[in-house]
Amino acid sequence: MSESISRRTFLASTTATLAAWSSMGKAAPSERVRVGIIGVGGRGMGLTSLFARNPYVEVVSVADVDSRRIPRAQEIVRRYQPRRPEGTQDFRRIIDDRSIDAVVIATPDHWHAIPTILACMAGKDVYVEKPASHNIVEIERMLAAMKKYGRVIQMGSQHRSTERLKSAIEYARTGTLGRCLFAKGWESARQKSIGYPPDGEPPSGVDYDMWLGPAPKRPFNPNRFHGSWRWFFDYGTGDLGNDGVHRLDMAMAVLEAACEARNEEPLGWPVRIHGGGGKWYFDDMQEFPDTMQVTYQFEGPHPRLVTYELRIWTPYTMEQETEGAAVYGDEGYMIIGNNRWRAYTRDNRLVKEVKGDSNAAPHVQDFIDCIKTRNRPACDLETVGARATVMCHAGNISARLGRSLLFDRKTLSFVDDREANRLRDREEWRKPWTLPEV
Repeated sequence: MSESISRRTFLASTTATLAAWSSMGKAAPSERVRVGIIGVGGRGMGLTSLFARNPYVEVVSVADVDSRRIPRAQEIVRRYQPRRPEGTQDFRRIIDDRSIDAVVIATPDHWHAIPTILACMAGKDVYVEKPASHNIVEIERMLAAMKKYGRVIQMGSQHRSTERLKSAIEYARTGTLGRCLFAKGWESARQKSIGYPPDGEPPSGVDYDMWLGPAPKRPFNPNRFHGSWRWFFDYGTGDLGNDGVHRLDMAMAVLEAACEARNEEPLGWPVRIHGGGGKWYFDDMQEFPDTMQVTYQFEGPHPRLVTYELRIWTPYTMEQETEGAAVYGDEGYMIIGNNRWRAYTRDNRLVKEVKGDSNAAPHVQDFIDCIKTRNRPACDLETVGARATVMCHAGNISARLGRSLLFDRKTLSFVDDREANRLRDREEWRKPWTLPEV
């Protein structure tokens, strides 16, 4: 029999955490975590609201290189707390403020690592959006800073804290799926061409040099800026890093739970990666593939395979989900989407359906709780976030080179492959924005 939560219950669960926060009001000042937010664009604005609404948080300061964004962020914060936060274009003011306990980093990918490392060095905990870094070398340095300075780092893959994914993991742990050898994630949401707009001048109020940061100096182009930066090697990680990081992590989390039910070893890290595809559909400025498939092979006593498919030009779903993950066993399989998961028997009979959402409020609360307890958060950088992030980087590198890669988990590098290892890092870091030594 299919188990489906009613629409009324579903909607109630979506807003339950926020409603609870609203009814509580702000905790005593001594119980609040003082937070600075770096990057208040689309995702950053959403996180600004979530952190400001949390009764155990006081948002002290917001930073963005685009000064036009700052007043709106301050206004949103002021709705939920008595004091208006400071605003600045230079995130270093937040790092240098000794009264701030934690920072939230919701910048473009190329600005994740430097503030994270500097925050750790300044004794602050970090909530950094996914993927955690722009390249593999950055992840190494971020992990080193996290360990050396004893900091909590939560990657913003909020699915890890949702009841939806937690219940899917618990279902897989029952062993109902049988022996599981294969999982996959996918993106099939139709996107648009970004065209070829001409270069121009940065908008007034934007510190464009700081926006570029460690990336090469280039003329301003609207496609290499708000909204479209993720499609360029200098700043982003393509849709594999943008959305695929969620799908891969969801697939592996449920697959590992199914393997745990059989007392099999955890997945660990992939040892062989093969990415294929290219920019075959859109005629525009995008540099990352619009069509792609990556295969990750995990070895050990019980080998497994995880794949990722990217088709950002298809107007239809896969397994009834525009983007999702699936885990396959010899007794059944599961489909995990953004708003539900479904379990099927070996004869394709739906036996369970649980609805939920991707609300990030529980993920924020988990981070705040771990700041106080010093426990590892749900998407801890070392044990969860780094693997998902590096798999995205490795998949992009393999597809870019058009060949298979052998991966060394101990060194986070590619075996006997100088060309692939050059792509683990930037060719050059533009001064003064070099990666801090730890």
